[in-house]
Amino acid sequence: MSKKSRRGLVLAAPASDSGKTLVSLGLGAALVSRGQSVQYFKCGPDFIDPSLHRQVSGRVSRNLDLRMCGASFVRDSFARHGDADFVIVEGVMGLFDGGETSTAALARALNLPVVLVVDGAACGESIAALVYGFTTFDPSVNISGVIFNRVGSEGHYRLLRESVESHCRVEVLGGIPRHDDFVVPGRHLGLHMEHDGPFSPERLGVMADIVDSHIDFDRLHVLAGPLPQPPEQPTAIRTVQQPVRLGVARDAAFCFYYEDNFDLLRAAGAELVFFSPLVDTELPPDLDALYLGGGYPELYAAALAANRSLREMIRIRAAEGLPIYGECGGFMYLCDSLVTAEGEEYPMAGIFPVRAQMKKSLARLGYRKARVMKKTLWPAGTILAGHEFHYSEIDAMPDRVERAYQLDDGRMEGYCCNNTLAGYLHLHLGGNFGAAAHFVDFCRTGGRAATERLS
Repeated sequence: MSKKSRRGLVLAAPASDSGKTLVSLGLGAALVSRGQSVQYFKCGPDFIDPSLHRQVSGRVSRNLDLRMCGASFVRDSFARHGDADFVIVEGVMGLFDGGETSTAALARALNLPVVLVVDGAACGESIAALVYGFTTFDPSVNISGVIFNRVGSEGHYRLLRESVESHCRVEVLGGIPRHDDFVVPGRHLGLHMEHDGPFSPERLGVMADIVDSHIDFDRLHVLAGPLPQPPEQPTAIRTVQQPVRLGVARDAAFCFYYEDNFDLLRAAGAELVFFSPLVDTELPPDLDALYLGGGYPELYAAALAANRSLREMIRIRAAEGLPIYGECGGFMYLCDSLVTAEGEEYPMAGIFPVRAQMKKSLARLGYRKARVMKKTLWPAGTILAGHEFHYSEIDAMPDRVERAYQLDDGRMEGYCCNNTLAGYLHLHLGGNFGAAAHFVDFCRTGGRAATERLS
């Protein structure tokens, strides 16, 4: 497909659990099987859907979050990484949920049409009222097509299609039948991660065939919007004499990262060195700092505990002053121990003198603005944007451990111990121009100082 014919759309739904992720994966798999390159984006802060997107497209999926990053950064990321034949932006929750940070707001910011995935399982003619309401609620949002999901039969599909076409000014692009391969078991953070393997190549092939035979791809391409040409100039990279070697924990236990953060850190002068706390018995050599992201340490607590040599090495390097940054699951790993939902306790790195305990229900959820309280990775007073979503809580942190941030809801969050900063907040560095550079500069000075103390 030529660059002039590159197309894209936002895939949204009236509500959560309508099947938009499954339809998104099926659409992408069908397009790939037709020989087209597909680039995914995800509306909002979710880590899980982008992992599944990558399974289908073979390309890194990006988060587009107006709340954390602002419209300018979002548009730039979209233009910079949307260099594919077809772009799918998967929405979050219901189309209009979230107001100024909703899927609808993102569609407006990107000037893309919306295709609405509607669960038709328990609907007849009434589905037209639902679709009519969505298509007329906000005229600034261009809902150009509808895909029905969980359709019971050909007769059911005809009923749904004729009802919508009779009452709504929107095209029906097809209806996906109920099928065992269009169901995925849940996980407390949403869908399964890529590491869990719910979508084998064979299953993705079946999904592609189902979508290919039930969706009008010719009309889909017509209704999808044209895409801006990617900028010719790459992201500017600071000229530095020597890059900062930043060790990044990345495996099945630590897999929640915003890819744009990696890009921003590289552009600021960081060399990312990936390692696995599950299998690597020692840290990579000559590191200036560590970055432990979120994920599922509770599912791999036994294996993390069994890797005693790495836990001990991280604890020693922290005591020596190596800059270490941990988010959510990474923070849990840096605590004394982790207690699973079943009550089993496992030793962790032991930098913070508390236990992290899994709970049966959600502990925290929501966007946060954080003001840095003391100079660490960032100068005091820096405002950072992030998101909380976790099922664990820690014991009361001793007063002697300094607090890192004050959140916009008044709470103190995040903790500092020597040059280690960790907490439950997942930060997006795109929300603060200069945050990545401050991060790298601190790691350069702090990490080199720690190395000099060793020599």
